[in-house]
Amino acid sequence: MNSMIHRESSSTILWLSGWSMPDAVFDRLRLLLPEYQHLSVDYREAETPEKMLLQTETAVNYLRARALHGPLLIAGWSLGALLALRLAAKGFADGLVLFAATARFTRSKEEIDRGWGDAYVRKMMAGVVQDRLAVESKFRQLMFTEAEWEANLGESLPPIGSWTTPALIAGLQILRSEEILSQLQNINCPVLLVHGTEDQICPYGAGLELMAQLSKAKLFPIHACGHVPFLGREEHIADELRRWWHEQ
Repeated sequence: MNSMIHRESSSTILWLSGWSMPDAVFDRLRLLLPEYQHLSVDYREAETPEKMLLQTETAVNYLRARALHGPLLIAGWSLGALLALRLAAKGFADGLVLFAATARFTRSKEEIDRGWGDAYVRKMMAGVVQDRLAVESKFRQLMFTEAEWEANLGESLPPIGSWTTPALIAGLQILRSEEILSQLQNINCPVLLVHGTEDQICPYGAGLELMAQLSKAKLFPIHACGHVPFLGREEHIADELRRWWHEQ
């Protein structure tokens, strides 16, 4: 677990990054929220899905064992958002901040407005073994709209290659298998959903689904935005997060 603590705070945020991404992608956003304690889970070298899941639970248990004063927020993006929902369903979170979230990534043809087909994810897993750079590059191309690419937003991402090949496969296996839809009724904490309306990876329909099924959810749509709704918009997101949490 990585630690990035700025000063005494009444709240702690545990950050969970997306597939193939180091948590450095959150650095600017965290710097704009100095009143919070910031910690993150580094699962870039997880060898199996089970170890990846265990790492997130171990981190939460560590924070609870430290008897931190004040609430624990879990912030997750994409795969990290799915992991955050899993933790919240077990009662581990006082609040959730979810970027490009879904309660189930793989979907049937009838639900293609909310996720991807399982066959595509299996193809990615096979591709990672053969040419991981090609798979990661193609995945990044899908993260942004054409206008976002023209604005060079993609250049703000950390370099490709920070995850091990086993971790990439483990993350894809979790995206294939984890299903939190049936557990959403167990999540009673406040949830801030930040979702790009043009997201090609976790479609906006998945955010609408979460909004409809979570009792204390607030949806903050980012229009004309792809899969990375916080990148390049950190000041706006930090203000919204702060305002939302102060209301709770």
